[in-house]
Amino acid sequence: MRGIPLSLAVLVVLAGCAPKGEGPVEPGTPEEDRPAITFGGDVAFLKKHVETLVLSDASGEARLAVVPAYQGRVMTSTDGGEDGASYGWINRRLIASGQAREHINPYGGEDRFWLGPEGGQFAIFFSEGEPFDLEHWQTPAPIDTQGWDVVEKTGASARFRHTFRVTNYSGFTFQVKADRTVRLLRAEAAWKHLAVDPAEDVSLVAYETVNAITNAGAKPWKKETGLLSIWILGMYNPSDATTVVIPIRPGPESDLGPKVIDDYFGKVPAERLLVREDVAYFSGDGQYRSKIGIPPERCRGVLGSYDAAGQVLTVVQFTFEESETDYVNSLWKMQDAPYGGDAANSYNDGPAQPGAEPMGPFYELESSSPAAALAPGESRRHVHRTIHLRGPEGKLDPVAQAVFGAGIAEIKNALK
Repeated sequence: MRGIPLSLAVLVVLAGCAPKGEGPVEPGTPEEDRPAITFGGDVAFLKKHVETLVLSDASGEARLAVVPAYQGRVMTSTDGGEDGASYGWINRRLIASGQAREHINPYGGEDRFWLGPEGGQFAIFFSEGEPFDLEHWQTPAPIDTQGWDVVEKTGASARFRHTFRVTNYSGFTFQVKADRTVRLLRAEAAWKHLAVDPAEDVSLVAYETVNAITNAGAKPWKKETGLLSIWILGMYNPSDATTVVIPIRPGPESDLGPKVIDDYFGKVPAERLLVREDVAYFSGDGQYRSKIGIPPERCRGVLGSYDAAGQVLTVVQFTFEESETDYVNSLWKMQDAPYGGDAANSYNDGPAQPGAEPMGPFYELESSSPAAALAPGESRRHVHRTIHLRGPEGKLDPVAQAVFGAGIAEIKNALK
C-alpha cells in the first residue's frame, strides 16, 4: 500500500496557472478574498503580514517571493516583473487572520519544505498510541509554525537553516539540522536543464530549492526505528484548462507494479485521469478532491502541467535515482510496507463532501526523497526545480515533447 497524506487535502512543486490580473471584484471585497493577482500585488499583500524576501534576476523580470517564517517557503514566482502573472496559490484569508490553526496552517506557496512519513508506525504527524484520525493528526511545528533562520541572502538566492527535534509514533526522537537554499536560475541554465534549444517569444522563470537534512544526534537513523524523508510540495492556482502531465516508466505491472496509485480518496473518475503506457494526465481544475501517486519503480524524476488558457507550461524536475526504491509510506494505519511509498504525487483540491467549501481551491505537484538512513553527522539532499514557461503553443511544443514525451495538443486534449 502507498501513503495517503490527508494533509495534502486539508492543506493541503512543478505546475502552471493562467496569468491573471487584478480582475473585477465587488466593491468592498476584503483583500484576503480577492482573486489571484499580479506578482507585485501578492508581494504587497504578503509584506503587510509577514517578512517577505524578493529574489530577482538582473532584468527584474524573473522574481520569487520567499517567506522565512514559513520555513523559507517560495510563496510565488513570476516571469514578468512587478505586473507579471503570479504563479503560486496563496491562502490570503489564513495569512490575513494572523491566527494559527490547530492541526495545520496551509499558507500556500509553490515550494514548501515538509518531512515524511505522515502516518503509520513511524509517523511524525501522530503521537505514540493515538488513533490515526483527523482529531489527533498534527503537523510538526518545525514544518508548520516555526520560522527558519536566514543564513545568507543575495539578490538571487537565500539560504535558511533550522535545528529541531521530532519524535515518531514508535517513540524514536530525531535530532535534525535542516538546510534549505532557494535560488533563481539564469534562463540559459534553465534551457540546459530542459535539454532543448532556447525558444524565441518564450519567457520563463526558473528556480530550485536545495534541501538537506542532517542527523544531528548521537544515534543512527535506522529502518527498524523509522526514517524521515524530504517532502517538497507546490500549490498552484487551478483552472478548467489546466492538465497535469507525468511521464512514467513503461513496462508490465508484473515487473514494475502499478503505473499510478489512483485511489487515495476513492478512485479517480475516468474523465479526470488518463493513464497511457508512458504518460499520465490528471485534472488540475481545483473542482474535485483527488490525488495520484507515482511509485519509484515508475518515476522519471519529472512532472508538470500545462495551462492552455494562459499558455503556461510548468516543469518540475527533482532528484531521483532508479536504484533507490525505499520511500516512506504515509498511510494512516499500521503498515505492512512502511517503505513502500511514492516518489511523486499530484493533488487536486475540491470539496471534501457535497456542499462543503474547498480548502483552496488549488492543485499540487510534489516530490519526495528516498527514506534517509543516516549515521550521526550524515546528510540526505533533495533538489526540487521549477520552471514556468509562457509563450505561443508552437514554441512550447518542443519543450513538452522533450520533457514529457507528449506535445501541447495531446496534453490539453487528453481529458476532453
